Amino acid sequence: MSNNHIKSVYFLAILALLTACLFSCSKSDTYKLPDDTDKSKPGVVTNVKVRNFNGGAVLTYTLPSSQNLLYVVADYNINGKTARQTKSSYFLDTIRVDGFESSKEYTITLHSVTRANVQSDPITVTVHPDTPYYQLIRKSLTLAADFGGVHLSALNKDKRPVGINLVTIDPANNKFAINDRHFTSTDTISYAVRGFSTTPAKFGAFVTDQFGNSSDTTIVTLTPLYEEMLDKKLFFPANTPSDAYIGYGGILPYLWDGFTKEVGGASPWQTTIGPVQKLVQGTFGVGRSYKLSHFLMWTRGYGYANPKVFSIWGSNKDTPADAVTPGGLAAGTTVGDWVVLGTYRFPDPPSGLPQGQTNAADQAFIDAGVNFDLPFNAPPVKYLRVVVKETWFGLDYTYIEEMSFYGIPQ
Repeated sequence: MSNNHIKSVYFLAILALLTACLFSCSKSDTYKLPDDTDKSKPGVVTNVKVRNFNGGAVLTYTLPSSQNLLYVVADYNINGKTARQTKSSYFLDTIRVDGFESSKEYTITLHSVTRANVQSDPITVTVHPDTPYYQLIRKSLTLAADFGGVHLSALNKDKRPVGINLVTIDPANNKFAINDRHFTSTDTISYAVRGFSTTPAKFGAFVTDQFGNSSDTTIVTLTPLYEEMLDKKLFFPANTPSDAYIGYGGILPYLWDGFTKEVGGASPWQTTIGPVQKLVQGTFGVGRSYKLSHFLMWTRGYGYANPKVFSIWGSNKDTPADAVTPGGLAAGTTVGDWVVLGTYRFPDPPSGLPQGQTNAADQAFIDAGVNFDLPFNAPPVKYLRVVVKETWFGLDYTYIEEMSFYGIPQ
């Protein structure tokens, strides 16, 4: 027999042996899930330890040795009327309970549960959460008179999702009713609710959380400050060498022509890229000196060349000299005859959809006009300059349908 033939036989024998081992191992190592027909009662969790935090607690425990254990469940009541249930996989030895109304003792009932949905005997644990976040935020909540309404502010250092609820007297029944709801998770809460007359009135506010808990109501008597919408008939373009080039006939006066949407031939203020790079900017006079309080902006929507980050500059000079006034600078920054009244970021779509995606609710939010407040200490101005620093898609031009400004004539 030749050496080549011997080698071939030897190779085939080794291959057959390896194949047999492979099939043998695959049969004996087949994984089987624990039997979900086992109706035996599982053991209870033991050695439970409690770590309290604001509005809740974390429970750590030792799992029972039951082979068909699936999860541990905690049942509890957070405010005397709302029952909650939290589950934790058998892979973990902790469970989190939260949403409690107050900083006091609450009873938690724990069960082990098997794959056959059989519960263990109950065990109870007492927790004592620290002061819930919504109550902490309520302690810092203040209300103050603002232009045309009331200004609400509070601290939310842990950025918890809460609702700030403004209540006013309903003239129909002379009782308090919710006038405005403001949902946020920012660390600093500061905004105004407007549309009230300049007569003394009672205003109240309370804080709610995502679990349905509500704080006590802060009630104050305030007199909203007078404001009026600037008369757009007095506005006029004050074109300067640093202003952006106009594109597609979108002249600056379209910014105050009263059309918030492109209907009936109406157009937005629209800039374009010219022969040299310029700031995306437009300058105009408002007809007299005003101390501004806030303004509304209408855009085409989200995305593309709609403004995302922009600044409002102002001047109270009769004929302000041109200057390079970039967007994005802090309020109070002065360049020549111009001062930054405020730098703003257009709010994200209320739907929370990724950039470039919006829905009907997002468009309705824009169609109503988006409000921006000016600092209370902003100086009076006769001229305004809008400078768009960034658009949603990073384009070097922009378009704005309309802007309306409010304030006090000086």
